[in-house]
Amino acid sequence: MPNAKECLVFRVAMNHPGDTEAVEALIDKGQVEAADIVAIFGKTEGNGCVNDFTRPFAVEALKTALAPRLGVSRAAVAERIPLVMSGGTEGALSPHFLVFAVRSAAPPVPRGGAKRLAIGTAPTRDFRAGEIGRLPQIEETAAAVRRAIAQAGIAGPDDVHFVQIKCPLITAERYAAALAEGARPATHDTYASMGLSRGASALGVALALGEIAAEAVNDEVVCRDFGLWSGRASASAGIEMAHNEIIVLGNSAEWAGDLVVGHAVMEDALDLAAVAGALHLVGITPGRQLTPVQRDRIAAVLVKAETSSDGRLRGNRHTMLDDSDIPATRHARAFVGGAVAGLIGRTDLFVSGGAEHQGPDGGGPVAIIAAAT
Repeated sequence: MPNAKECLVFRVAMNHPGDTEAVEALIDKGQVEAADIVAIFGKTEGNGCVNDFTRPFAVEALKTALAPRLGVSRAAVAERIPLVMSGGTEGALSPHFLVFAVRSAAPPVPRGGAKRLAIGTAPTRDFRAGEIGRLPQIEETAAAVRRAIAQAGIAGPDDVHFVQIKCPLITAERYAAALAEGARPATHDTYASMGLSRGASALGVALALGEIAAEAVNDEVVCRDFGLWSGRASASAGIEMAHNEIIVLGNSAEWAGDLVVGHAVMEDALDLAAVAGALHLVGITPGRQLTPVQRDRIAAVLVKAETSSDGRLRGNRHTMLDDSDIPATRHARAFVGGAVAGLIGRTDLFVSGGAEHQGPDGGGPVAIIAAAT
């Protein structure tokens, strides 16, 4: 296997949204080369809503930290490395960064066709406000997912286990500009636009992976027909974006290293059996809670969280949709984060709220990256 590649994943703490010290330490101590970093995910402690400026704050801090280490301008950092910040660490969720790096690896000992963690990235073009939450965003996302799969050397959709997307939203300024151009965006509600953007992005993933047919998607199904969904999409909307950033995670025989990724779909917010299923796929059999040795094998836990639209969870009424003070996505992150943390035994989990078309109503995908046995 000449020119084999290895994907490395580092999970490091974040003391505040502008704290990049742990990321810088990885580079300065020689644990990873700055030039090998291909993506950074971040869970920041903001509200995860339209005005969550912890996300762009973290992005700017990362650009400032990485620019001199890469020998490029701050602007060039974001063009080179997808910086995907997801706001909201409600409950006991811990702010943290996930640093993904790719380095050359010596050809590994033949392992009978076993596959290892592979990563591919691709951006879309910038979207106009009138395209967000509509078919152009779906189709452009699908095309970018396919490019990322090809870049990663992943054999096909069956080997894709998680697709992380950072997508834009419609601000009041963008809405006004669209009207001035004679276009009418899908919504004037900036908060609602987050869900539409996430939903269209997720449908793009579903389209690329063959989870839905091309004829099933149009402007009218976005955030209306929730029978259409992807079991591997995770989309997070932010004010700092104008385009979609796509990161595909899967397994490939072309990659070396000891990390693998597996996924399952939570049917609802209490579906820890699905989390256990994802753990089994990476060779971990959980008990009541993972042992310290099992936890040490895990590099990342990636989860989507959503409230059920009927206001019930396994027959019991919940009030997450009726709270006028706290958006339902914040409740969902805290609830699902707590449930999953109870099984994993740690709180630095990448739990993202807002799962429109990302798993069934009230559920969502979960993926585990861990060292193979």
